[in-house]
Amino acid sequence: MTTPWPTPSTAVRELIRRGAEIMLDPSADWLEELYTTTLARLRAHAPVDDPALAASMRTGSAAILRDWAEFNVRDPGRRVPPNLAPETLHIARDLARRGMDPGALDAYRLGQSVAWRRWMRLCFDLTSDRAELAELLDVSERSISAYIDDTIDAIGQQLDRERVRLGGAVDRLSAVTLLLEGAPIHRARAEMQLGYGLTGPHTAAIVWSSTGTDAGALESVAEALTRVSDAARRLTIVAGSAVLWVWLPVDTAVTTDHVTERLDPDTDVHVAIGRPGRDLDGFRRSHLDALTAQRMLARLTSPQRVAHFDDVALVALMTGDPTRADEFVRDTLGALLHADPETRRTLTTYLREQCNTSRTAERLFTHRNTVIRRLDQAKALLPRPLATNPIAVAAALEVLHWRGTPPGEPKEPPR
Repeated sequence: MTTPWPTPSTAVRELIRRGAEIMLDPSADWLEELYTTTLARLRAHAPVDDPALAASMRTGSAAILRDWAEFNVRDPGRRVPPNLAPETLHIARDLARRGMDPGALDAYRLGQSVAWRRWMRLCFDLTSDRAELAELLDVSERSISAYIDDTIDAIGQQLDRERVRLGGAVDRLSAVTLLLEGAPIHRARAEMQLGYGLTGPHTAAIVWSSTGTDAGALESVAEALTRVSDAARRLTIVAGSAVLWVWLPVDTAVTTDHVTERLDPDTDVHVAIGRPGRDLDGFRRSHLDALTAQRMLARLTSPQRVAHFDDVALVALMTGDPTRADEFVRDTLGALLHADPETRRTLTTYLREQCNTSRTAERLFTHRNTVIRRLDQAKALLPRPLATNPIAVAAALEVLHWRGTPPGEPKEPPR
């Protein structure tokens, strides 16, 4: 027999409503704690450094918090139905495509603990009446626990349905995951499951969207990659609802400019490309290269949409700690950080051309005198003479290129 849901007093219903209104506009540090805690728990089940999965979990966590608050603004104290919004079901699809079971959803229970601690502090601000506070905490704890339990159960059921529906796709992802982890899987068996030969050359790429672009847009980019690389075929693994892992049986570097030209400016699709490799080791290493480039773009919220590992290896290494990287850029570039983009671009090209002004002018299609004038302006803005640390300046400019905006300035979401 179902236990009737208790009806709180009128006074407590009003307190819940007021608190829920405040929760509809949570502080940035509250949300960050919620995201960080949830993703930390997921680490035991999934590669949380995967930007697409991390973005899905962040969006889902925010949706769950917002849904509980909105319901309690409308009808405070009533039992909140489970959240089956598109953002929430998106998580089930992502986890299912990675071959995970509902145990991964326990990550939301740690998120629940964060929300509960914040809500308790809010409750103490809402009333000083001991009787009201006791009832408010009791009703709130019951409401939040039931809501999270019901939501996790609903997502878990959807996850099971997705796993059944995906069938062979999950098996293919599992086979690739074993190969990438170096597990003892027989090569011939893996090739049969994947329909792709593991001997010979391989160039890996990751195609993804952080905002849930439809699968057709991702597939279109994967096909463009195949064409520009002159590959006769490709292996494509659906690794999430908005991410594809791609392998091309070629050993020539895929040109990023050619890929960029084929990206639809109206979609949010990004591409990370690894170095070519051979046989099983190359299959694995090329993917890990692409993963490094993908993580760097996501970590820096870079405006660049295509990255090749060869172009970002140094920046990826330097920006493992984004805060320290920002400090390095500020300290190294000084006032040049806020100079006009052409001045910085001229200095960057000059350093890449081994400090040769004639080649710099040719590369920029600019008169040599203009290049010299811009270089003089750039040098005057640096905190130290360029001749004393050209390597550091070149590295800082490279980080700034991929970062998109100077540290401290607001960043637009990457496209």
